[in-house]
Amino acid sequence: MQKDNIPLIELASLCDIGQTEVLVHRFGEYLQLHHKNLRPPHRHSFYHLVFFTEGAGSHIIDFENFIVHPFQVYFMIPGQVHSWNFQDQVDGYVVNFTDAFFHSFLHRPDYLETFSFFSGIAKEGVVNLTAEEGVQIKVSLEKALEQYLGELPLKWDMIRVLLLEVFLLIDQKKTHSLTQSVPHHNFILLKNYQKLIDKNYLTLRRPGEYADLLHITPSHLNAICQEQTGMSAGELIRHRILLEAKRMLVNLDLSVTQVGYLLNFSDNSYFTKFFKKQVGLTPEDFRRANSRS
Repeated sequence: MQKDNIPLIELASLCDIGQTEVLVHRFGEYLQLHHKNLRPPHRHSFYHLVFFTEGAGSHIIDFENFIVHPFQVYFMIPGQVHSWNFQDQVDGYVVNFTDAFFHSFLHRPDYLETFSFFSGIAKEGVVNLTAEEGVQIKVSLEKALEQYLGELPLKWDMIRVLLLEVFLLIDQKKTHSLTQSVPHHNFILLKNYQKLIDKNYLTLRRPGEYADLLHITPSHLNAICQEQTGMSAGELIRHRILLEAKRMLVNLDLSVTQVGYLLNFSDNSYFTKFFKKQVGLTPEDFRRANSRS
């Protein structure tokens, strides 16, 4: 019998028949209908947005822990591993959607990737809003929910517009606060570097290779990374490799040797040394510490 240690949730299993590209719901009701127990780690095949208006607890995304509180937004892309642990009754809004939901509406198929919170980096997908900003986002999400539950003409396009408004308002806030102290050109370079890592980390392991793709020198790339993240250019590459290693290791279908092979390590001993140096645990110890019964 095959073991699947990280369940993959498909949007079709949550949506009404005939509509499998978007779901908008109040979060409290959504939990009762679909996810009465969210403690076990799981992943989605779709984009996932949760906006909290009340409640508390914790949320683990890709092995990073975040404290849940009102006026907080979580953005997750397909494939990220996460789990919830709520202390009180929670509520807010949840929006699940596929990238195909926007493809027919936007000419740029990569448009969603331009938003900073859809980078796949856990801490960049967590946004804390002020009460005033939270009210503004709540109004847009409530309108989107009304459209979703109603039967007005062009409702799907209205939902697209309202969601894009939410994305733009939040990213405008994030980008504005970040670029107050960081030159815009450097900010864009860092984002492009992170996107390149995400697409090429299996084959490109040296900062110089990425610097060539960005048409800058390795020292310039390293200075930008240090200034904006506190990590070197090489550390960002290793961080992405480790994230994928952790995701694979909690899948009991894969042996440690297979994980190393899939991550393009030449042999298992090299993978084990790399992992232990970065994490402080061997892959086997990490797997034991994070596996569910």
